[in-house]
Amino acid sequence: MTTTNYQQLPLRSGSEEAYIQAVNQIPVLSVEDEQSLAIAYRQNDDLDAARQLVLAHLRFVVHIARGYNGYGLPLADLIQEGNIGLMKAVKRFDPEVKVRLVSFAVHWIRAEIHEYILRNWRIVKVATTKAQRKLFFNLRSSKKRLGWLSADEVNRVAGDLGVKPETVMEMESRLSGHDVAFDPQPESDDEDAVVRSPAAFLQDGSLDPAAATEQADWEAHQTSSLRQALDGLDERSRDIVQRRWLLDDKTTLQELADQYQVSAERIRQLEKNAMSKLRAAMA
Repeated sequence: MTTTNYQQLPLRSGSEEAYIQAVNQIPVLSVEDEQSLAIAYRQNDDLDAARQLVLAHLRFVVHIARGYNGYGLPLADLIQEGNIGLMKAVKRFDPEVKVRLVSFAVHWIRAEIHEYILRNWRIVKVATTKAQRKLFFNLRSSKKRLGWLSADEVNRVAGDLGVKPETVMEMESRLSGHDVAFDPQPESDDEDAVVRSPAAFLQDGSLDPAAATEQADWEAHQTSSLRQALDGLDERSRDIVQRRWLLDDKTTLQELADQYQVSAERIRQLEKNAMSKLRAAMA
């Protein structure tokens, strides 16, 4: 069984091709060697055996990682994340199951790459639940052309994945969106981008002491003005306004008309005149 020094692999940035060539030169383990190494690691915690298992399968990580080039992320990063998945697979591999390590490791390699893509493909996460993650990867692979899916394509994808068409359309909208700079540079020539940026309308002034004091003073002034305006009304008009506008259980015009023994239209006129006086007093 040939041993390979992991430290000799060119893992530094900028040596991606050299790394791929190096891992492709590492011999593939036979069934017997793989079994003996796996048993040695599992029963004796032999770290050198685990290292040999990882090294012999690095080429498979590269092959899997290349399948995710379409997401616009660096291949070196995809390979690195896949290697993490491979090491997790080696740690959990049970040689007594009688399957090859590569078959067992595929799940772990893909899982780590998927997590990396979902964390870094967009600043804002496009998929958080397990169902959304499945839809994210399947929808991208199901789209046959650029642009929006047609109604038939949406229904076909929904049927294939066992989800509602509305769910497919929502995920497609997320995939088709673009990240927007929170605070574009002032020298940007695109004035519309500056206006549409979140920084233009997401400012929170609730914690500004000056704004809070100003708001409190204004509310106190409005309350004082309303109280003075109500005091300036005659008793009947004040009672009508209070029972029609200031109570949770508002009184009807007819109820007030019955109490004051006038018509409902007369109550409405008194209410209108009183409200006009209040608005003028608070202006």
